[in-house]
Amino acid sequence: MKFIIPQNYDFSSKLFGIIDYSTAIFNVIWCVIVFCITSFIISSIYIKIFFVIIFCFPILLFSIIGFNHENILYVFIYIFKFLTRQKIYLYK
Repeated sequence: MKFIIPQNYDFSSKLFGIIDYSTAIFNVIWCVIVFCITSFIISSIYIKIFFVIIFCFPILLFSIIGFNHENILYVFIYIFKFLTRQKIYLYK
């Protein structure tokens, strides 16, 4: 069976068809960092789980739902550029 695929079609490999691999790696790294920080500071497992859920779940939701299926890393880069150079965007 032969498929005709247009040349401008963008193939993006995704983990489970939902999330980009770079975003998944970013989510794992972020959750590990949050877990390591909470494990150094807090000894109770319930409070550790609470903090990991509070700090990791919103990022995970934004990466799955996304901003028009935009990569979460690009969104953070855009936000950082806007915060550092607000005058450029406001005066144009």
